[in-house]
Amino acid sequence: MAKYLVIVESPTKVKTIKKFLGSNYEVAATNGHVRDLPKSSLGIDIEHNYEPKYITIRGKGDVLAHLRKEVKKAEKIYLATDPDREGEAISWHLLYALKLEEKKVYRITFNEITKNAVKESLKNAREIDMNLVDAQQARRLLDRMVGYRISPLLWSKIKRGLSAGRVQSVALRIICDREDEINAFIPEEYWSLDVNLKVKGEKKPITAKYYGTLKEKKGISSREQAYAVMESLKDVHYSVREVKKGERLKKAPLPFTTSTLQQEANKALNFSTQKTMRLAQQLYEGVDLKGEGTTGLITYLRTDSTRVSKEAEKTAADYVGAHYGTPYLSAPQEEKKSGQKIQDAHEAIRPTEVSRTPDSIKEQMPRDLFRLYQLIWKRFVASRMSPAKYETTSVKIQAGDSVFTLAASSLLFDGFMKVYSLKDDKEEDNTLSAGLNEESVLSFLSFEPQQHFTQPPAHYTEASLVRELEELGIGRPSTYAPTISLIISRHYVVKEGKNLYVTELGEAVNNMMKEAFPAIVDVHFTAGMEELLDGVEEGSVKWKTVVSNFYPDLEEAVQAAEKALEHISIEDEVSDEVCELCGRQMVIKYGPHGRFLACPGFPECRNTKPYFEKIGVSCPKCGKDVVLKKTKKGRKYYGCIGNPDCDFMVWQKPSGENCPDCGAYLLEKGNKLVCSNAECGYSVLSEVSKKT
Repeated sequence: MAKYLVIVESPTKVKTIKKFLGSNYEVAATNGHVRDLPKSSLGIDIEHNYEPKYITIRGKGDVLAHLRKEVKKAEKIYLATDPDREGEAISWHLLYALKLEEKKVYRITFNEITKNAVKESLKNAREIDMNLVDAQQARRLLDRMVGYRISPLLWSKIKRGLSAGRVQSVALRIICDREDEINAFIPEEYWSLDVNLKVKGEKKPITAKYYGTLKEKKGISSREQAYAVMESLKDVHYSVREVKKGERLKKAPLPFTTSTLQQEANKALNFSTQKTMRLAQQLYEGVDLKGEGTTGLITYLRTDSTRVSKEAEKTAADYVGAHYGTPYLSAPQEEKKSGQKIQDAHEAIRPTEVSRTPDSIKEQMPRDLFRLYQLIWKRFVASRMSPAKYETTSVKIQAGDSVFTLAASSLLFDGFMKVYSLKDDKEEDNTLSAGLNEESVLSFLSFEPQQHFTQPPAHYTEASLVRELEELGIGRPSTYAPTISLIISRHYVVKEGKNLYVTELGEAVNNMMKEAFPAIVDVHFTAGMEELLDGVEEGSVKWKTVVSNFYPDLEEAVQAAEKALEHISIEDEVSDEVCELCGRQMVIKYGPHGRFLACPGFPECRNTKPYFEKIGVSCPKCGKDVVLKKTKKGRKYYGCIGNPDCDFMVWQKPSGENCPDCGAYLLEKGNKLVCSNAECGYSVLSEVSKKT
């Protein structure tokens, strides 16, 4: 019979951990939280020092009953929930839910689910850290107060089903503020002026950019100025004034934190933050591998730190030296320091075994899981490699009193780029003729004047919003994905391509929050609250002090808003679908599972039906509209709106054009249009690709 019981959160971890421990150990899972505040009420006793009223979560009765049976058999209980504030709080809740006060109970944590890490954690068992628990309790109560006091106000003043949140409301404001910047932006005209020159003895001409005069750098703001400069340079002699050569190092990137992983997975793999975290959780908890069983592939996925253990540092160095050679090996990088507190309890996100290359397990993993593991593996290996080295050349060309410049760089040593290159940092490897020097003879070929306009700030993407939240010190890595998912599901924000756009509903909610609760949506206030929570974790601030200082001001603002705010009407978007029961134009509404069509005649007419996004293409079989649909597992496909009468369905988007060779319909695949008839084989670059 097992003498020791290890309690984890996830059933997947049970399989992974069980194989590391002997028959004396039993491993059981809680399936997440077991106690929480009630959904039906605020759940906080305001009158009695803000005491939380925790209850057992509905549906967890059977789980707790099973755990109680196992507890009775065990001499020692090890609480092995996640190594963060929330995991610490779950362990603390288990003490009460399982009545463990009289038992020998120990808290263990591990940053990776490997045999060494799990066994080492048993040697270093400790008591529950109440500072971590209290920090989590404070966050939970603050979020509950904001949500349960402000959300009903949004319901009464705008529409039912809305919500406000301490972090979500600030994220919405950040997006709205950017939208306001874009709308208020006034483009300014400017011109560039390039000159094409022939170098004597060289076949390839060179192109230099206008810099200004010998005395100063000067911009060109109008067509008149551009043509005045060209006029002044008629019959002027061009000569090379200066050629400077140098070297530039491009440092290897740091290994991933939660935030940088979310950003890079969004940019490189087009994953949403929510998808990235879901896949990373699977990689951490364990993947079934042949001959190894369920194996944890990465370290803990919620971290602010880029620190790496000495053991991992050594194995990475050995791997790089053996596979790429000593020149590619680099000294460890120092973590970048910022004004913010770095939660250094964990390492950076890295593979548990650097020798487990992505290619070696590619066939045993779903495609997206493999792609994320590959990204993490490459980033970690690259972070332990030497910088890339470039030779740089900058040239100044004189024409009268005017100066033109050109620059080039060529890769001398690829360093870490042999393994990994950043999605948003592609280097152009361009070279100039080695013969270009101060003695070179130049002759004028042509000018290339071009008009430009300054561009407004870019719309936020999930990646850039995560970066902004992190830089402002708002929320924590684990909050970014659910926050973004929530404001999208509430239809405060819509995602088109990668960009996030505010909806009319989002604007209404943001304006109301700014008017009635300026502190809640103030980025500095929210960042300051995070610092207080860090103080609770460190033991320098009492958690109930934070809560008791926050609630009275919130309650006063809610009561004032109930009296002062007027009702805002948000009209539903009218679709082109007609209700077949009563003839009214159906409207688009938003439910827990996304958009659907509903008759505006409710409650007289209760007709609803699925909403499908039309792509502007007719079905090649029956001529009805082709719409975007999703399978039960969420994979996108394109089908006829007339289904089940018409069975047309394809995974790639139909272009609306027909193949010039065989007449079949063309599909969009990447930057090409490809014939749907596999035997034909016709393909051509799409018009968008040609333009870019």
